[in-house]
Amino acid sequence: MNCDESREYIKIELCQLVRYAHASYDFNPIHTNKDQANKIGLHNVIAHGMYIMGIAAIELTKRFGINHIKEFSARFTSMTFPGEKIKTICTIEKNSLSGEIKVININEEIKLIGTFNLK
Repeated sequence: MNCDESREYIKIELCQLVRYAHASYDFNPIHTNKDQANKIGLHNVIAHGMYIMGIAAIELTKRFGINHIKEFSARFTSMTFPGEKIKTICTIEKNSLSGEIKVININEEIKLIGTFNLK
């Protein structure tokens, strides 16, 4: 069963990453400073993995309601950079309360893959 996909892509902006760094107290400069990211071989800063997971969690909450999500876990499969547009795709096993959620970019590159259980 398909539990739908995001209708619109979300564009990742550097300003969002800076705000997230302050909110999460994750000031690793690879998330906010391009020069520092370049020093370790990245072409640009990268989004915080937990920021991307948060986007997936928001989508699950919109679809099922916060009181219906029992468990959510995810792993990051590739880096997300400012300027990329991402959205979620969600599937639920037939006659089940278990599902899978993915975050993909416009090239369908998977950024995050997760599983969830509903109550």
